[in-house]
Amino acid sequence: MLQVQVFTNNPYQENTHLVYDETGNCAIIDPGMYTASEQNAVVNFIRQKHLKPVLLLNTHCHIDHVLGNRFVFDQFGLKPQFHEGELPILAAIPGYAPQMGFRYEVSPLPDTFLPETGKVTMGDNELELIFAPGHSPAHLCFYARKENFLIGGDVLFRESIGRSDLPGGNFKQLINNIEAKLFALPDDCTVYPGHGDTTTIAHEKQYNPFLT
Repeated sequence: MLQVQVFTNNPYQENTHLVYDETGNCAIIDPGMYTASEQNAVVNFIRQKHLKPVLLLNTHCHIDHVLGNRFVFDQFGLKPQFHEGELPILAAIPGYAPQMGFRYEVSPLPDTFLPETGKVTMGDNELELIFAPGHSPAHLCFYARKENFLIGGDVLFRESIGRSDLPGGNFKQLINNIEAKLFALPDDCTVYPGHGDTTTIAHEKQYNPFLT
């Protein structure tokens, strides 16, 4: 049975997600830890729960979602996994991070890229891949079917959607993916977005002004 812990990090108020199971295996998704206190909060939780990080996953590679990739690699020896189409987004960060006032520790590159469809396994548990570009060129969401929750990154927010005006973004593609792929999930599916509060598919079908 998978559980989720949320940490809100960095000036963008990005949500970092820890997904862990009853055996103590843990996936770190979109580590946005930037300050020492943010890093310590995540590490302390892992230690207190006696968790073993076994996966580092990125929904996409905008700076606010990968600021902690190097830290996780240094702490736990994990390289990130994401779709190969996000490589140009990751490669661009060192060029613009200083202009934005960010100290960016360069992320390691994946040994394994994630496909558009399939599953990521963690012990006896699994996360299904949902390919939903539009906010970024190769954005993935992670769906736990048994527990019925979605780690959604920056695709769908509570009563909002991800921006589509960044390089590789596409508004029409974003809307189409939400309606065709995310809205195909059960209405009571809990959505853990990359920013802001959790929501449900049903709530967004009814109240999201971009989709109603």
